[in-house]
Amino acid sequence: MQPNIVSPLSEAEIEALGPAELSAEVQAMIPGELKVIRRNGKLTGFDPSKIRLAITKAFLAMEGGQAAASRRIHDIVAELTEQVVRALMRRQPDGGTIHIEDIQDQVELALMRGGYQKVARAYVLYREERARLRAKKDKKAKASSPAELHVTDAAGNRKPLDEARMRAVVEESCRGLEDVDGDWILAEARRNLYDGVPENEVVDTLVMAARLRIEQSPDYSFVAARLLLDKIRSEALGFLSGHFETATGSEMGEHYAGYLEQYVRRGIELELLDPVLGQYDLEKLGRAIRPERDFQFTYLGLQTLYDRYFIHHQGNRFELPQAFFMRVAMGLAKNEIEREEKAIEFYDLISRFDFMCSTPTLFNSGTLRPQLSSCYLTTIPDDLEGIFNGVKEDAMLSKYAGGLGNDWTRVRAMGAHIKGTNGSSQGVVPFMKVANDTAVAVNQGGKRKGAICAYLETWHLDIEEFLDLRKNTGEERRRTHDMNTANWVPDLFMKRVAEEGEWTLFSPDDVPDLHDKYGKDFEQAYLAYEEKAARGESILFKKVPAVQLWRKMLTMLFETGHPWITFKDPCNLRSPQQHVGVVHSSNLCTEITLNTSDEEIAVCNLGSINLARHVTEAGIDMDKLAATCGTAMRMLDNVIDINFYSVPKARRSNLRHRPVGLGVMGFQDALYQLRIPYTSDEAVAFADRSMEAISYHAIDASSRLAEERGRYPTFEGSLWSRGVLPIDSIDRLQEARGDYLDMDRGATLDWDALREKVKTCGMRNSNCLAIAPTATISNICGVSQSIEPTFQNLYVKSNLSGEFTVVNPYLVAELKARELWDEVMINDLKYYDGSVQMIDRIPNDLKVLYATAFEIDPRWLVEAASRRQKWLDQSQSLNLYMPEPSGKKLDALYKLAWLRGLKTTYYLRSLGASRVERHTPQAATPEPESPKVCSILDPECEACQ
Repeated sequence: MQPNIVSPLSEAEIEALGPAELSAEVQAMIPGELKVIRRNGKLTGFDPSKIRLAITKAFLAMEGGQAAASRRIHDIVAELTEQVVRALMRRQPDGGTIHIEDIQDQVELALMRGGYQKVARAYVLYREERARLRAKKDKKAKASSPAELHVTDAAGNRKPLDEARMRAVVEESCRGLEDVDGDWILAEARRNLYDGVPENEVVDTLVMAARLRIEQSPDYSFVAARLLLDKIRSEALGFLSGHFETATGSEMGEHYAGYLEQYVRRGIELELLDPVLGQYDLEKLGRAIRPERDFQFTYLGLQTLYDRYFIHHQGNRFELPQAFFMRVAMGLAKNEIEREEKAIEFYDLISRFDFMCSTPTLFNSGTLRPQLSSCYLTTIPDDLEGIFNGVKEDAMLSKYAGGLGNDWTRVRAMGAHIKGTNGSSQGVVPFMKVANDTAVAVNQGGKRKGAICAYLETWHLDIEEFLDLRKNTGEERRRTHDMNTANWVPDLFMKRVAEEGEWTLFSPDDVPDLHDKYGKDFEQAYLAYEEKAARGESILFKKVPAVQLWRKMLTMLFETGHPWITFKDPCNLRSPQQHVGVVHSSNLCTEITLNTSDEEIAVCNLGSINLARHVTEAGIDMDKLAATCGTAMRMLDNVIDINFYSVPKARRSNLRHRPVGLGVMGFQDALYQLRIPYTSDEAVAFADRSMEAISYHAIDASSRLAEERGRYPTFEGSLWSRGVLPIDSIDRLQEARGDYLDMDRGATLDWDALREKVKTCGMRNSNCLAIAPTATISNICGVSQSIEPTFQNLYVKSNLSGEFTVVNPYLVAELKARELWDEVMINDLKYYDGSVQMIDRIPNDLKVLYATAFEIDPRWLVEAASRRQKWLDQSQSLNLYMPEPSGKKLDALYKLAWLRGLKTTYYLRSLGASRVERHTPQAATPEPESPKVCSILDPECEACQ
């Protein structure tokens, strides 16, 4: 029986329950000019109390009149109302109009996110019933012509709405797409327009109409993007011409070439673009532009570009998508001998979405300040001047869109003697607090938040306080809520944990050489310091059971998400550059493993191959992948010479070693195309083969660049110079670890020939490979992030550009083919947060193939990562998903990661209790054998169960 959203109380009685006041912060977010479009087309002021009233009615209808006196309901409604208002204000921060349906969509979303599924389901069904009744009531009115609407142009003049153009733009946006209804979009948009609407808001209304149906068909995401293109074209062309101007996609195809030159000249004039761009043969580059590639964006991808990447002047974007890609390509090709040819080659690669540069490169290539590098790693010295110089360097690097990794291990611990003042140190934590506040203050020019990750080795005497940095309780002056943290864990500690031994903590000023040692050298030095402490010599130390410290590390990881767990020894023992330095930390996202010192700040330059564009039904397209790797490595190498360095130590390091990090994205998309479940041996094998191919061709490309341009300056003495490739460096880790390493060594390509080539021709880059998270660039390309499994098959994604409905197009296509895609299926996916496991109608083979991140045993993620790690000279950003973490599970998982030779891990993600209950999947996926790792947590402790 259909629930009826009719409250047993009157509105007056509901009001009598007491107000659910918005907080001052939320109230301040509401612009005074915000209006709501009613269903009859009239405008009314935005009134949050109406939202509170609707949510209250929904709860009362489900829980009955007895709930009316419940303070719990009152508080829940207040919280949900704030959530809805916040979501709406993110989309309309400066005022404007919101349709009543959009408000109701946000109410529905808030109910579902809050776990109030029954209330949300009833609310959905009620809305559908009301829509049906309205449609029936308005059926007769369709025979009569709708009232003529007018628009108001920028000069304030009224003129008739150009419905013919609206129809032409919608028809063009729907062309070539299946299961989209242009007539519905037009009708919905017209319903949301009002007489006198600003002319530039008409296309926004069309976009909003298309967005409403993305959950019904992923193709509506392409429709919404193409409609947004109409707005972008009008804005760009209008800015350049000085008057309102429009062009359809087909019209723009004829004018893109001429537009490119006009855009470049104006950008240079406004001091936004590098004058070198004006020296190109712009007519030739204009002819190379492919306007049809504008139509391959999803709505999320194009809106992200529009909001955050396109060149603008005083808020006016005048950069069109293909000009954006050409600008990036021109910026990267400006030092090439054949500039135009290379710019076109680079443009083709990124505009096809075969490869995408990292966000800093996309932001700044071709501009006057080309800060193109992604990651910076620093080491902080143990003196006051050095510490604050390090903080200053953080600020300068963060200002220009760099992510930071700080090694804090050398800073002496709390209680250590300070010779200059004859006092005692307050330890490393207060200085980390300063770094935390620096990241907040320097937010990369408003483009994205400043971000730092602090690393500390596990033997540091302040390690226990370090573990508490992200806690919400305790002394605020010793908390860093905005800074990421990571443990830098020596292998010796993991051995002590496995053997249930004691672990000794030291202050680094007493044991200065431990910071630079790893492997057997570290173990020998550490044991000598333990003996020194045992003899009672003057040294600050503390002994703790290794298991106890390990347990706290895992507990804090579960409770706060930090510190992440990364492993010092494999990062160093397998580093090609160990002859000239030591890896003291990773970076912000745990994929970079480069040397740092007082003289050098490590820099890495990133880009990612879209794996989904390099597979066919037969598997990996090796020829295309080889070509992509060759061009991508050239682009990344160019970054090093073009890059703007805000800190001299970063420039010195980058030019000496020339490291780059070629990674991947769209791994899950590739699995879908090959119909391989993530939870399978086939997926692990595909991770192995695909990464082997990328590694092989990237190394080969760097060696070819060395023939053309010369070897990087510190090549001699590196592992490369000795013919030791990443796959070979596992032997060095095995020698140091002994039985504590279980890593696959299989290979399929001709590595012997490549070894000889590298020894003979050299390498252009000290490091070639690193898998970054690709959080934003994968959105631009419309594929899954990095090596991540699908998070949910239907969900709403929130980022700096707003909120976006995301639906798995592969799943939808499968369900449509089996005639299972309908409104009921959509509502069931919403109810189960995008999971297919509890939906009876979905066949088991699809449940296995479309299992989401929290339905995958995380050991599969580790096994696939281990296969990739053998081919990487750096590391990978590996998130681990566990719906119901426990001590035993965490212990087994992270010890498995260590045994399988992983260098680093990234976030541990878990589900809330209410979602776990709703998402317990059917037994649809096979589990790998339990890892042969003993549980070392206390079996009697309830928290460990």
